[in-house]
Amino acid sequence: MQKNKLYIITIGIIILGTVSYFAFNLKKSNDKSEYISITPIASHTNGMDFIDSYTCVECHQQIVEDHHHTAHFNSFQPANKNTIKGSFEEDKNALRLNDDVTFNFIEKDSGFYQEPVIKDQGVPFYSAKMDIVVGSGTKGQSYLMWNNNNLFQLQASYFTPTDSWINSPGAPNQLAPARPVLERCLECHTTYAQNINGNKNSNQFHRENLVYGIDCQRCHGPVKDHVKYHKQNPKDTIAKHIIKYGSLSHQQRLDACALCHSGLRTETTERAFSFMTGDTLKKFSFPDYDESSLEELDVHGNQYGLLTASKCFKQSPSLDCITCHDPHKKERGNFNSFNQKCMNCHSTTTNPISCSGDKGEIKKLNNNCIQCHMPLVKSKTMKIQIPGNGEVSVDVRTHLIGIYNQKVK
Repeated sequence: MQKNKLYIITIGIIILGTVSYFAFNLKKSNDKSEYISITPIASHTNGMDFIDSYTCVECHQQIVEDHHHTAHFNSFQPANKNTIKGSFEEDKNALRLNDDVTFNFIEKDSGFYQEPVIKDQGVPFYSAKMDIVVGSGTKGQSYLMWNNNNLFQLQASYFTPTDSWINSPGAPNQLAPARPVLERCLECHTTYAQNINGNKNSNQFHRENLVYGIDCQRCHGPVKDHVKYHKQNPKDTIAKHIIKYGSLSHQQRLDACALCHSGLRTETTERAFSFMTGDTLKKFSFPDYDESSLEELDVHGNQYGLLTASKCFKQSPSLDCITCHDPHKKERGNFNSFNQKCMNCHSTTTNPISCSGDKGEIKKLNNNCIQCHMPLVKSKTMKIQIPGNGEVSVDVRTHLIGIYNQKVK
């Protein structure tokens, strides 16, 4: 009887120990997930690895899905039927460059092509494949072609306001060679491009190592280590190994946008793509114009210079780009949202609205602050040739917030 009791107790201890062992290891496995290695797309010169931003969907699904609709993300994409805005339909797929040259835009099984035909010649002068789309299509698009590992800009572009093919801005009104695309050209259109030979004046890039569009990593830094850590530590809700905007200084937040939105800049000895969010921009490049002269600040590409010259900016110690813009969402045309941003600052008891504009015009515009105080302005630098209309300046919304006397659009 005593032996049986001892036997039962021993078996009980063994069972309890086994259950405890498995329970402990189950908890441990739940606390630390298995990490599946992620193959990087490219490696930055600082040694950090870029990965596919779609990886971020697992934890940030809504943010990623929203961001993929923005002009930033769609600024540099592989050319296909969904990304090319220009038409390949008959009667819409030609551009008469001059009396002697016509560009035809052809869809083939192998892709989409630009084919210039010289007058009285039955065959195209060349057939150039459109491999990459530059531009979201908000204003227009240009197209790039690979020749082995060399990247070139093709002559014909697309202009959204007229829904038509056009001669690329700056291109001559005659058949011209494709222009080499350097890394400095790519810096403001894509997250990262890996130069092959290290020469900043070279247009040779690793074709498989492009990080397309302005994705999460352009603002938050390469996220491979961030993903790896949180895959292994899913219960840690404090973001690790990633740049957080809340931790940046006011100027650092401005610099992150000013890299591409402060007009032409003269680089120092640093290479394109060297600047990372959190760095000091003036250590990498400086404005190629007099910042104190508003006449030299064009509405195309110099939103930073115009904003910082505005009274709103000068009187606010915290105003920066993300005060009004949510970089994760497509906001273009959402005037109600932008007007509310104005009201957030101008409807307080200490800073009440005192609009001196014509009351009838204000009512007609439905109290649209943006239309009056940040009107569309013709760019002095962004000009295109439209067949039959000559040279046309592109309208861009100014970021010089102020009081304008001209009739708004």
